[in-house]
Amino acid sequence: MSWPLLILAGLFEIGWAIGLKYSDGFSKPVPTLGTAVALIISMVLLSQAIKDLPIGTAYAVWTGIGAVGTASLGIILFDEPATLARIGFISVILVGIVGLHSVSGGH
Repeated sequence: MSWPLLILAGLFEIGWAIGLKYSDGFSKPVPTLGTAVALIISMVLLSQAIKDLPIGTAYAVWTGIGAVGTASLGIILFDEPATLARIGFISVILVGIVGLHSVSGGH
């Protein structure tokens, strides 16, 4: 059950990272509240996942999911550059996440 919790924690990390952009420096109350809620949920889920997973693996996967998702949504939502190099490096992070899952008994 730890891997699904970790993946969900990573998805909430994407939520709070994107929420930071929408909160406009915490000047907008609703996006700020959503950001805070997503951050708390992400941390709680991560803390549950590391009960059974190595902290190094869990943290790397959690941040990797957040990085891939946030960078991808930055391209989609905020017109950030979608250069071949950027997409390539995002793909490398994704390969790392899958690799850590496969060598960590994550099946």
